[in-house]
Amino acid sequence: MDRKGFTLIELLVVVVIIGILAAIAIQRFSNTKEKAIVSAMKADLRNYAAAEESYYAKNGTYADITADASYYRPSAGSNIISTVVADGTHWEVTVTNAGTAQTCVLGNNTGATGDGAPVCS
Repeated sequence: MDRKGFTLIELLVVVVIIGILAAIAIQRFSNTKEKAIVSAMKADLRNYAAAEESYYAKNGTYADITADASYYRPSAGSNIISTVVADGTHWEVTVTNAGTAQTCVLGNNTGATGDGAPVCS
């Protein structure tokens, strides 16, 4: 007989192959959103560092500038920035986001983790 079309087995094999490829793709890209959130958190920390250094250049001291929109304005989103330490000689700031369990920290002259570069854990 000369039949045209696909058999049921051939169709099932194609569906299984597509399912395996989809499972690999979903697993590979599932944490993309969290990576984007962490990148935004690190960007906010770097912007805070630039604003803090600008404040220091003008006033000769470090201070909590989170409330001063003329120096620092956080990115639009759900990043929560809190200054842990801000006195005349050093500063340290943390940022959290509800979209991830990670907390990022950055500081200057603290001697602690996150001194000079954002560290997330």
